[in-house]
Amino acid sequence: MGTGFSDALLRELRVTLEALERATPPFVPPPRGPAHWTEPRLSAEVEFNGRTREGLLRQAAFVGLREDRAAGPLPLLSTPHRILYPDSGLTKLDLSAYYMEVSRWLLPYVEGRLLALVRCPEGQSKPCFFQKHALAGLPSAIRVRPTLEGEGRVSYLYIQDKAGLVGLAQLGVLEIHPWGSRVESIDKPDRCIFDLDPGPDVPAARVVEAARSIRDRLAGLGLLGFVKTTGGKGLHVVVPLSGPLTWKDVKGFSKAVASEMARRAPDRYTATLSKSARQGLIFIDYLRNQRGATAVAAYSPRALPGAPVSVPFAWEELSPDLVSHGPTIRTLGRRLSHLARDPWEGFATLRQSLPRSWSSELSIA
Repeated sequence: MGTGFSDALLRELRVTLEALERATPPFVPPPRGPAHWTEPRLSAEVEFNGRTREGLLRQAAFVGLREDRAAGPLPLLSTPHRILYPDSGLTKLDLSAYYMEVSRWLLPYVEGRLLALVRCPEGQSKPCFFQKHALAGLPSAIRVRPTLEGEGRVSYLYIQDKAGLVGLAQLGVLEIHPWGSRVESIDKPDRCIFDLDPGPDVPAARVVEAARSIRDRLAGLGLLGFVKTTGGKGLHVVVPLSGPLTWKDVKGFSKAVASEMARRAPDRYTATLSKSARQGLIFIDYLRNQRGATAVAAYSPRALPGAPVSVPFAWEELSPDLVSHGPTIRTLGRRLSHLARDPWEGFATLRQSLPRSWSSELSIA
């Protein structure tokens, strides 16, 4: 089809089709000529003036997608031009395009994990809410995992692919918070997170110093940690783990590290949740490491003015300026396009577990 498309419609279609992209043609034999192939899941209405002997359409013009006859889970975005970040003018379509642009970076940290979602259907400046459980009207690319919880059963959400990311954009999801375990083994955590949450009067340089101190303490225990901005004023130090660990193991370890640092430098750190205890201090939040707890994903946007993003960095890149003025939805693409290597290279394949003697090494009775 060569006609029937406006510029706005082409932008919307591109987001939808990129989420269905595949490397090989789905037809046998394939049509001739260069193409970007997608899964054949969408139905379109077309006007045309007859067919050729080969069955091709003559003078075909695109009328629109037929969502009532779609063969798959990706209808065209509704309200694509709704503004989600008023201060920067970013729309739902821009959010979808961002998710597609960073999908190969983002998906490894969210696919196959139960999610808590920050939804802002009317935009970042309007009321937002956390959603952890399934509700009516979810896009079909967002999957549901029934889970025993207390005395009953609840249904958590997760995604597996680009189609799921488009579904999140459709819901106005401005933050993606995954569990620290995978769907198939939710009671076996595979990462430990130290969330450095500074008091309002703590300079960014001290947050960077705290992250490096945790890195060095972990190294002394034989563990490699990775750092990322949170999109706010803090930093996350993330430790990939393997082996037969429980939530009790990981929470106990992270609490011991946080408590030790607070004991050794009480003028800098606290392991106490109370906000009143954080004046002039950095709260080392170890509570992200328990069943049902979540932390914002690498490459997830934040529901904050300016559309900041939680971004992984190599340790040698880390600076106070990154904490104060990190990448945003608009600017992250430039960083990714110029990277010589993944700043978290080796994260997914690293095999390390908690040292057997960590309690004695951290002076925990």
